[in-house]
Amino acid sequence: MTVGNLASAADTVEADRQRDWREALAAMALVGPATALIVVFLIGPLVCIALLSLTDYQLGAKALRFVGLANYAEMFGDRVFRRSLENTLTYVGVVVPLSVFLGLGAALLIEASASLRGFYRTIFFLPVMATLIAMAVVWEFVLHPQFGMLNLALNAIGMTGQDWLHDRKIVLFTFCGIGVWQSLGFNMVLFMAGLTSIPRDLYEAAEVDGAGQAWNRFWTVTWPLLGPVTLFVVVISAIRSFQVFDAIQVLTKGGPNRASEVLLYTMYSEGFEYFRSGYAAAVTMVFLAFVLALALFKTWFLDRRVHYG
Repeated sequence: MTVGNLASAADTVEADRQRDWREALAAMALVGPATALIVVFLIGPLVCIALLSLTDYQLGAKALRFVGLANYAEMFGDRVFRRSLENTLTYVGVVVPLSVFLGLGAALLIEASASLRGFYRTIFFLPVMATLIAMAVVWEFVLHPQFGMLNLALNAIGMTGQDWLHDRKIVLFTFCGIGVWQSLGFNMVLFMAGLTSIPRDLYEAAEVDGAGQAWNRFWTVTWPLLGPVTLFVVVISAIRSFQVFDAIQVLTKGGPNRASEVLLYTMYSEGFEYFRSGYAAAVTMVFLAFVLALALFKTWFLDRRVHYG
């Protein structure tokens, strides 16, 4: 190889290196702002909360002391925390399956209806657009034990009304009903988007192959192709259910006797009523652990069992 060829090859390598460097700088410039926002508004506060959970800091105090895992030891030995965790898991376990299946059922019924489809979409989606705090005040009147609409309707058909918000045996399930009412419309819209993306010719092919009944077409075509949407709806519904707070704060403040207290309300009361910021941060970390577990469960387990067409 001549000296000229060697120089030309060296120039080519140098040009490639400079081009790669420019592309790397361009990529860093493009992702830099988003990365900075993630660090400032997500990772940074998360690290601060994790560090705060290892201290005895109280809101307004001028000093703090490192206590290690003492807050976590106190938390898991605290009857109030265990009750709020149990209430949260019960709420999620009731609201998620009911809101998912009822949302799917509403989407199927509305898509099958040729008339008033837009009207029904609007009616079911209204709870999603409404401010939950304002709607909680409305629910307070609906569930009033003396003149509430629900008890009046039950009395009209010969049934006995209940004290829905002050009976510790049913108050949590009352909030479950409100949660299903709130989530149903959102899930319905997501399922309707999934239904409209399914090609019509697949239903025709299934009917030719012998799936003449609507039930058979649902199991052979609709349900498998709704897998990605269903996975998304389940995970989002679970995360939204873990975040329940507004209605409980307005209607019962965790009562009676903490029968409706959930994790977010425990975080709020410990941090802003009792000013135990370190302990509230520890509760926050447990809450985030549940949300992270849901995300990992979706990624590692459910995604592998979903058919992406």
